[in-house]
Amino acid sequence: MALRGLRVVEMAGLAPAPLAGMILADFGASVIRVDKTNQPSVVLDTLARNKRSIAVNLKQRAGVEIVQDLCTTADVLLEPYRPGVMEKLGLGPQVCLARNPRLVYARLTGFGQTGSLAHRAGHDINYLAISGVLSMLGRKESNPVPPINLLADFAGGSLVCVVGILMALLERTFSNKGQVVDSAMVDGVAYLSSFLLNTQKIGIWTGDRGSNMLDSGAHFYDTYRTSDGKYMSVGALEPQFYQALLEGLGISDEDLPPQMDYTTWPSMKERFGALFATKTQAQWTAIFRDVDACVEPVLSMEEAAAHPHNRQRSIHMHHREGNFESMPAPKLDRTPASPGSFAQPEVGQHTVEILKELNCSNKVVEELLASNTVFQSKSRANL
Repeated sequence: MALRGLRVVEMAGLAPAPLAGMILADFGASVIRVDKTNQPSVVLDTLARNKRSIAVNLKQRAGVEIVQDLCTTADVLLEPYRPGVMEKLGLGPQVCLARNPRLVYARLTGFGQTGSLAHRAGHDINYLAISGVLSMLGRKESNPVPPINLLADFAGGSLVCVVGILMALLERTFSNKGQVVDSAMVDGVAYLSSFLLNTQKIGIWTGDRGSNMLDSGAHFYDTYRTSDGKYMSVGALEPQFYQALLEGLGISDEDLPPQMDYTTWPSMKERFGALFATKTQAQWTAIFRDVDACVEPVLSMEEAAAHPHNRQRSIHMHHREGNFESMPAPKLDRTPASPGSFAQPEVGQHTVEILKELNCSNKVVEELLASNTVFQSKSRANL
């Protein structure tokens, strides 16, 4: 796998950091999640496949030293806390990079390490709001609508952070030095919105939410309800696709207004809506199955996992119990990712195993367990 041999220490946190760690793990990195000793054995982190867990009490000096030792031999440290938290623990960049100058120290936060909002609490919806992106999401004359928490948390957060980590690792091959990656979700989602910002100059976006070509303003780029209460997606931007869409709907274009006459978009949406409401999703899917009109059914997660194309591409991994997970992407032909098992590590499941890798003796491990500096899940591991 592409990242085989890479050693990552991930400080346990909320979803963006766990996904970043899971991406690295899926592509071969050895990821150790540092959990707290006083949290429940069942955690809400469902993005931990292929990781190991060590539970450490960071309120004890000995616990901090364990994490410092982990960082000494690690390639990457991934931390999701507000600015200053790691420094107070004795695990800030100055300490860790002094012990391991080749360490890539990745800091994944909402507002970043600097700025007037750096220490402020927030969530995906707030980061979208501050970035300006949320103002553009939603239908005309409706409240702005956040796209669940995918855009800031995972696209602007997890993915951008992983890109930063990989760039720092690549640069390290030339300089032999690590560095700090300051990955803020506000920054990341603002960068991702470059297309939205830059195309305002050429008139694609007027600034009025829900009135533009790509945000449900146009009749040829929207979703339509079918007679069975499901939906079809329509993205017929180019003239040839628009023509194919009209033919599939049974509309003659002889008396229609020009496709790009935005003054007629509302009335055309009503006409399209009435037509799509006359047939089921399955019927419309059959009509457009062999037609390049950029028309596809809106599938549920379960339907998507069963779709022939997605199965042919192995987009999902299927459990014996009937559950499924998304496969890693992109696909590499020589060194593909391997998600391994579906198992999620319990808090502290690998504590003793990892301490042994740090060359701790049986006596030291026993002392650490007895003093509640570390926690081993289930029955005590064999020493």
